[in-house]
Amino acid sequence: MSKINKAKSFKKSKAGTYLSIGTTLFGAVSIAKQVKTARLEHDKLQLVDAVVSAAAVATGIALLVRELRRISNEGDLDVLAD
Repeated sequence: MSKINKAKSFKKSKAGTYLSIGTTLFGAVSIAKQVKTARLEHDKLQLVDAVVSAAAVATGIALLVRELRRISNEGDLDVLAD
């Protein structure tokens, strides 16, 4: 199996999905800082940007959780399970 195919398989594995969730949640830290800064500076436009970014993170996590549930329901098709 080529390296590209292995990478694609990892992305659709449980471990890859957990890694994606973790990196997405890491982005939430940056958004929290952005919200704090916007509130301190009373910058409504920056606050709106942070809220929209937070919505994008929430949507991304919801999609990843759905993918994780799909993988779990498929059973033994996980690449890294063996």
